[in-house]
Amino acid sequence: MNFPPSPRTFSATVMAAAVAFALAGCAVGPDYVRPAMDVPAAYKETGPWKQAQPQQIDSSNWWEVYGDATLNGLIQQANQANQNIRVAEAQYRQARAAGDVARAGFWPTAGVSAGVDRSRSNTNGVKIGNSYNAGLQGSWEPDIWGSVRRSVEAGDAGSQASAADLAAARLSIQATLAQDYLQLRITDLLKDLYARTTAAYARSLQLTQNQYAAGVALRSDVALAESQLKTAEAQAIDLQAQRSQLEHAIAILTGKAPSGFNLAALPADTQMLSKMQAGLPPVPAGLPSDLLERRPDIASAERHVAQANANIGVAKSAFFPALTLSASGGFNGASLAQWFDTPSRVWSLGAALAETIFDGGLRRAHSDQAIAAYDAAVAQYKQTVLGGFQEVEDNLATLNVLDQEAIAQKQAVQASQLAERLALSQYRAGTATYLTVVTAQTLALSNERTLVQLLGRQLLASVALIKAVGGGWDASRLNGDQAQNDTQHTNKTTD
Repeated sequence: MNFPPSPRTFSATVMAAAVAFALAGCAVGPDYVRPAMDVPAAYKETGPWKQAQPQQIDSSNWWEVYGDATLNGLIQQANQANQNIRVAEAQYRQARAAGDVARAGFWPTAGVSAGVDRSRSNTNGVKIGNSYNAGLQGSWEPDIWGSVRRSVEAGDAGSQASAADLAAARLSIQATLAQDYLQLRITDLLKDLYARTTAAYARSLQLTQNQYAAGVALRSDVALAESQLKTAEAQAIDLQAQRSQLEHAIAILTGKAPSGFNLAALPADTQMLSKMQAGLPPVPAGLPSDLLERRPDIASAERHVAQANANIGVAKSAFFPALTLSASGGFNGASLAQWFDTPSRVWSLGAALAETIFDGGLRRAHSDQAIAAYDAAVAQYKQTVLGGFQEVEDNLATLNVLDQEAIAQKQAVQASQLAERLALSQYRAGTATYLTVVTAQTLALSNERTLVQLLGRQLLASVALIKAVGGGWDASRLNGDQAQNDTQHTNKTTD
């Protein structure tokens, strides 16, 4: 016959649970402190961007500063369909699930069982009979030394790092797409430049042919004019190859096959260059200290440091004993009807304390491994911060230098265009050779092409600077549901 637990047994079990709860307030391992960085007070490179306010960039739509509706639409498509973003989004969901796995360690486990046995015994004669049983079991390992709490800290830091990785992947795709698109438009400008140039060269060829027919020009002038025209036409054809490659890259970034994607060229417009120059935005760089909060790759590296720090606590908790509390209850009888009789009721309560006394140095090795991983994460974090500073400084310097270079190049274009007009007038008047005309025209084309390419370099550098300062992203998002909301939005738009 089964009896309820004695007061002494019950008191011991309650005492063990109380001790477990009391000890559950401590957690072994170091508490996390962000690694200190020697952050400069200001950037070295000067420029009109240094004193701007970082908040001027819209964190969700920074590309709109370029004022191009086509670019806006392409980046929205990339946000929804780019496969690299989907990979990062899936990895973020995986990291969140890993954090939930760690959090499940706070709770007890419970299970049910039921069974039937048929057996033969020789006690007091041969007997064959059935036995029926059903029960409920539960166990709980209190988090006395903080192993579960450190695991949860590591899981949460890992999911936050993955959320920052998702933001970094999205920012990288957006910046790459913006650069490819702007470079394609620069190629359109160059194609328009060559279209106007070849038309001018064709008129010059006609002029030399007329002069030769009149007997006032040499046959070599005609050959020189024809050679110049064909060279320009060949260079114009080469631009189409560059444009096709950029168009294919944009198609892949937006999640489409190149064969099904077409981006129409801008209409020929002599004012196109000035319009794109007007679209070159002033880019706020902020202060160096802002970079620690505004770059998702830096935030990810910092969260990996926090994750590694928590894993040290998980490793150190293995040096302490583990307490397991268990309970079970149920019914066991020769028939189902006997389950409701008192003798068929069974139960048990227990507490077990276990400690490993020898493991061949396994726990020490795990602890050393966790400490080394933390040191590596700290070094990686600091290197990422330094790399971020370099990217900002590089692009600030590039924009500053290109701005000065563009001013000088515009003056060179104006001078070469004047020289071209004067050379043509002198050739018509018979006071200059056609070689002078060719030299002036070649210089004018070279200077105009350089000016357009300078604009392209300015646009690309401005995108690179926006990316380098985080695109307006802020690490405070890691404490909210922004990444999860972005994930749900991506899933909804792709279902």
